[in-house]
Amino acid sequence: MKKREEPFCLPIRKIQIMVEKIKHIFRDPELRGRILFVLGVLTVFRITAAIPIPGVNIAQLRSFLDGNQLLGLLNIFSGGALDNLSIAMLGLGPYITGSIIMQLMTIVFPKLKEMYQEDGEAGRQKFNQYSRLLTVPLAFVQGYGLLTLLGRQGILADITFLGTVTNVIIITGGALFLMWLGELISEYGIGNGVSLMIFAGIVAGVPTSLQQTFFVFDRSQIPIFIIFIILALAVIAAIVFITEGERPIPVSYAKRVRGMKMYGGFSTYLPLRVNQAGVIPIIFALSIILFPQMFAGFLTVSSNTVLQSIGNFFLNFSNNLLAFGSFYFILVFFFTYFYTAVTFDPDNIAENLQKSGGFVPGIRPGRPTADYLSHIINRITLAGALFLGVIAVLPFVVQAATGIVTLTLGGTALLIVVSVVLEFIKQIEGKLVMREYE
Repeated sequence: MKKREEPFCLPIRKIQIMVEKIKHIFRDPELRGRILFVLGVLTVFRITAAIPIPGVNIAQLRSFLDGNQLLGLLNIFSGGALDNLSIAMLGLGPYITGSIIMQLMTIVFPKLKEMYQEDGEAGRQKFNQYSRLLTVPLAFVQGYGLLTLLGRQGILADITFLGTVTNVIIITGGALFLMWLGELISEYGIGNGVSLMIFAGIVAGVPTSLQQTFFVFDRSQIPIFIIFIILALAVIAAIVFITEGERPIPVSYAKRVRGMKMYGGFSTYLPLRVNQAGVIPIIFALSIILFPQMFAGFLTVSSNTVLQSIGNFFLNFSNNLLAFGSFYFILVFFFTYFYTAVTFDPDNIAENLQKSGGFVPGIRPGRPTADYLSHIINRITLAGALFLGVIAVLPFVVQAATGIVTLTLGGTALLIVVSVVLEFIKQIEGKLVMREYE
């Protein structure tokens, strides 16, 4: 009879398994090379984020960022590149915004949807090429709006037209350079390049955030910090639970005889994840929110009073915590359903099941199966969308409740960090399983 392991031996056994996996990773030349390549590209990204554009008043800039909630978020997701007006201050925002616009256009133009979903890898590459081309004008507009906004605050010493155009060209090139680095990671490294670079930017901003928090540390705020740490741990646990949660749909395959062999006759399941969209809705919503304020900086200097009023409206809206948080929640909720609808096609899945002889027990193949899958995915996406919305606005709730503006590592950042780490670990484990199989 097998001896049962003692409870205190289980953590030791898990640590031993983890150490063995790490050894396997660095013994495999290809896997080791991919990981080192990712680290090298992220190092280049961090060096780029430390190169400022000409004529920056650093003291005035940091004072302005500390009092602006929205630009503080942009600073986090650009990896601190906005903190010193780096050439990469726009981060991956223009590229993500271009991807959002292309995804939205699939609703209007069926040919784009067909290209993305049905034309295979060649169609997706062509679709992504359109997103890259759209990134250039978006980066130019966002860069000009942001520099105009900062120039009005006295942050830029050189605010001549020629100096502004030069800086816009520089930061547009920086945005395109980051887009290229992200695609290099996706092709030659491990994981999604865009998500990993946003992850690196968030992690890079943690030491500065902690330093600012403890610089104004007061003993009377010890209970607040304890509650904040407990809340952060609870949020991490909830993120892991929702991210890993799935609804299994049982699928059976009928027995089929072909020649002298019999196929099918087994059962499996189709896993539908609660958070089918991952961190994409958060990233999409942030890009949509940040874009109007940058564009507002361009409108407020216009000689047209109507355009000035529109620009001032966007600026005032971003400073209204309640209105901004509510709009942010709605955007995350919408993009969760939208991205799930783009990536998950019940009709296509039902058709593939029918062609391969599979069926959901109790559900007729074809259209009834597609309707059933659509009903299930809508129900579980509701839970995922509400969860993502709450996580997104959690930093604003925490800061409003505690009054500590330096506690910026909230739900959004934690969601991205935890989700990217989980996905990265899964891809490494998948590579290890493939090597063992070979």
